[in-house]
Amino acid sequence: MTQQMPRIVAKFGGSNLKSAADLHHIGDIIEAYQQPIVIVVSAFFGVTNFLQEMLWKCRTDEQTILAGADFLKNMKQELVNSVISDPILRAEAFEKIDFRLRQMTRYLLGVHYMGDAPSFAEDTVLSYGEQFSAAILSGLLKSRGLEAEELLPDTLGLITDGEFGNATVDFSASCQLVRKALSKHSFAVIPGFYGISPAGKINLFGRGGSDYSAAALARIIQAESLDVWKDVNGFMSADPKLVRNVRQIPEISYTEAAELAYFGAKILHPRTMEPLLDDSIPIRIFDSRKFRGSLKAASIVHEKREIHSTIIKSVTYSDDFGVLQLAGPGVGIKPGILAMLTRELDRRGINIKSVITAQTSINILLSLNDLELAADLTRRAAPELVKNITVQDDVALIAVVGEGILETPGLAAKVFGAVYEKRINVQIISMGASPVAAYFLVDQKDRTEAVRAIHHSFINNGVERV
Repeated sequence: MTQQMPRIVAKFGGSNLKSAADLHHIGDIIEAYQQPIVIVVSAFFGVTNFLQEMLWKCRTDEQTILAGADFLKNMKQELVNSVISDPILRAEAFEKIDFRLRQMTRYLLGVHYMGDAPSFAEDTVLSYGEQFSAAILSGLLKSRGLEAEELLPDTLGLITDGEFGNATVDFSASCQLVRKALSKHSFAVIPGFYGISPAGKINLFGRGGSDYSAAALARIIQAESLDVWKDVNGFMSADPKLVRNVRQIPEISYTEAAELAYFGAKILHPRTMEPLLDDSIPIRIFDSRKFRGSLKAASIVHEKREIHSTIIKSVTYSDDFGVLQLAGPGVGIKPGILAMLTRELDRRGINIKSVITAQTSINILLSLNDLELAADLTRRAAPELVKNITVQDDVALIAVVGEGILETPGLAAKVFGAVYEKRINVQIISMGASPVAAYFLVDQKDRTEAVRAIHHSFINNGVERV
């Protein structure tokens, strides 16, 4: 029988999944909605890293596979016994987990015998963390009397563009299938992080991609909101681990949220906003630690663009940036150099985070994990064009975010003046790439002092609180 289509998507991340008590807490939150919802769940905290490590070690060590599978089986069985009281539902969850563990083991054995992990195998193995979580949570909700059904993306019809490791949802292919599947269930529990290619292969949405999964589903069902449950108090004016007395940001625009996520804030995946923009579906950020029976969002992300009195709403940072500097006479204006390097890096799956050029140098900002490989590829691809290649891996990126940044005279001078007062050297500056963000690089040892200096100057109104 067709049910009323759920109108809210709620996503629970790995930081909320560390113990049996956390699962019970999630159950309490879901019951508090008092209406059908779509639930998207991540892997338990640390499980994706564990699976990644297994993928690496099993290439040369077959014992890693059996030992890892036994560890996961014992962990999941302990959780099932702790949260599912009904013996029939408990047996059903055990059966799902055992079946998936056997499938996972076969893939890992294949990786071992080949000595390498093809993209399809890596995506499949890493998807099991979310599948285990969904099996357990759906069993918990059923034991509480909720009509909760686990729906895997292949059953659901969440179709991707077919790219391994960093896929995008094909909405034209997915919408009708997903809506039809969800219309049959009051509560749907869906593993995040992946979808299914047109050929039936598992495609991951990138690390942290469960946020994107949830956003895609929210767009498909035209949800009232996407509710993201975290263990932090929404968006803040800075990282509270670095700066004391930070301010909560109750409302923030899609663009501001996207830039904060891109430049290091760990609240949302950078792609979360992407599916929601056209339909103006708000994202509500909840702090699961503060749930006491009512649903009160800590921050709301929406289309409204508002210039704050301080202009800068938040100062964020990332240590996962490095600089590949290509130097040589006229290298910045020689036709084709940048295009050639971009093609080569793209061919090897290396994402360029930013490019800043000058007459005698090209500075390419990359993830630290990609820096050495990119340097090696560049040396081999253009030895006659690029005379000097320098790798900087000891930098931190500092970003200031807020509507009105580009339109405010003197703002950049005040930002760099605050940093200069602490005698911190700024290496690379970029303004204008985004209408709501500006960023610069400093030595990693100066990162904390730079963040505090800017926050003090703009957010704390000159009152020292750090």
